Amino acid sequence: MNIFEKWIIKDFIAHRGLHTDKEPENSIGAFLNAIKKGYPIELDVRIIDDGTLIVFHDAKLGRMTGDDGYACNLKRDDLKDLRLNKTEYTIPTLEEALAAIDGKVPVVIEIKNECKAGPLEKKLLEILKEYSGEYAVQSFNPYSLEFFRVFAPHIMRGQLSCSFKGEKLAWYKKFFLKRMFMNKTTKPDFIAYKFSDLPNRFVKKYQDKGLPLLAWTIRSDADYELVKQYCDNIIFEGFEPQKS
Repeated sequence: MNIFEKWIIKDFIAHRGLHTDKEPENSIGAFLNAIKKGYPIELDVRIIDDGTLIVFHDAKLGRMTGDDGYACNLKRDDLKDLRLNKTEYTIPTLEEALAAIDGKVPVVIEIKNECKAGPLEKKLLEILKEYSGEYAVQSFNPYSLEFFRVFAPHIMRGQLSCSFKGEKLAWYKKFFLKRMFMNKTTKPDFIAYKFSDLPNRFVKKYQDKGLPLLAWTIRSDADYELVKQYCDNIIFEGFEPQKS
């Protein structure tokens, strides 16, 4: 890991920003809260119908907006009409989110793409070329990471994974993804693994090679106590952890 990448393990990372009831996840308010406390920000990016990149976690709109339908069917003009958890905040575009963060804290961008790499990754790279702050990309999808390894190897990238227990995935996909077999091709700079699935041998072999490990998502001091001996940093929400 190069010296400029040390931020990935220096400070706890706020999951979807430092969100509250008044400043929902992945909102500009949540990002500003994180900036005030000096936390790096993890946020989610997906592409919508007109090619705009939005900061939104779910494929469906219901949980965060109360509206039916899928995020992928939106257009940029629709965003102003969708309120996050009945607050003043709307779904931000990635450009709006990065303008608000403005390099004040580092950003970990999770790519939400379950298909082959394509328009989302290309658009994301275009936007990042204009951003001067510190950032990394991460994804469960190894094809997204492969895209960045090939076309932007200077951008730090992380492989997200877990046991995928209970997920609606074919058994062979679970087998390959939880073992991160494509790391030989994607060559991630760090691993981000579900905290309740740690420790495990799949992660340890990459730790032994010097890759930093982020544990997600830590939601209590008890969670942090369980996992801190196994990881280099955490992605947290719902409380503010204290380093011991």
